[in-house]
Amino acid sequence: MAALAAILAALATSLLSSAQPAGSADRPDPVAEAAAFRNYFVKKFPDVKLEEFVNGPYALNQDMRRQWQEIDQFPPYEFSLEKGKELFATPFRNGKTYADCFPASGVGIRQNYPYFDASEGKVVTLELALNRCREANGESALRYVGDAMAALTAYMAFTSRGKPFDIKIPDDPRALEAYQNGKRYFYTRRGQLNFSCATCHVQYPGEHMRAEVLAPALGILNAMPIYRSEWGGMGTISRRLTTCNSQIRGLPLEPQSEEYRDLEYYLSYLSNGLPISGPGARP
Repeated sequence: MAALAAILAALATSLLSSAQPAGSADRPDPVAEAAAFRNYFVKKFPDVKLEEFVNGPYALNQDMRRQWQEIDQFPPYEFSLEKGKELFATPFRNGKTYADCFPASGVGIRQNYPYFDASEGKVVTLELALNRCREANGESALRYVGDAMAALTAYMAFTSRGKPFDIKIPDDPRALEAYQNGKRYFYTRRGQLNFSCATCHVQYPGEHMRAEVLAPALGILNAMPIYRSEWGGMGTISRRLTTCNSQIRGLPLEPQSEEYRDLEYYLSYLSNGLPISGPGARP
């Protein structure tokens, strides 16, 4: 609890300092914050190897881990992975494909998303980039919580498996503001249950909420998108964020709203250096 209190105290200090002018001596330090965040989980779970945190509850609960390893011999997400590969290669009506929209033809780049786009001053996630690609080529946008988006991101994640998250915060006050906004959302309580994201994923990872074992926030996005047994299918990051709000009896935001994109930016940055393990599977 002392370590948690230290994190929350650092959060409060950094939130206050975010109102200071750029270049202030009190300017938030994401590098130091990420190190403290990581150290908190390493100390909380000393028997868990750092890279194992990307496996969520399976890294914390040995019985669940054994069941997962058996299931993963015939991955439940395999159908979505194949569909995503097919969709990715299928030409748009103008003859171009998703590969024309991304560096390295879209292969092995998942670890670089989300990123801060200086030209528009906003965070761009992989899901947003995929729909922008579609719209730039005369196609309609996909539903952010739909199966097709889940399949596409599953395929792109699979091509990056093992590559470490490499999220940048450029020397731009707007990028730091996006990081701060994501952090603020992560720690803000909401909904009828008065929970924040941190309530479950910083304070109580490894504990049960109903039948679910709560995952640690460290590495939580590395396994996305995920197949969830309760969904009976694959789910995008957008789907997970909206369902989390619903589960605490809060009002979900619009998928890919600025708050959700900034939250994804913040959480991804904190997991820099941990490997991409998606697509994943959870109960």
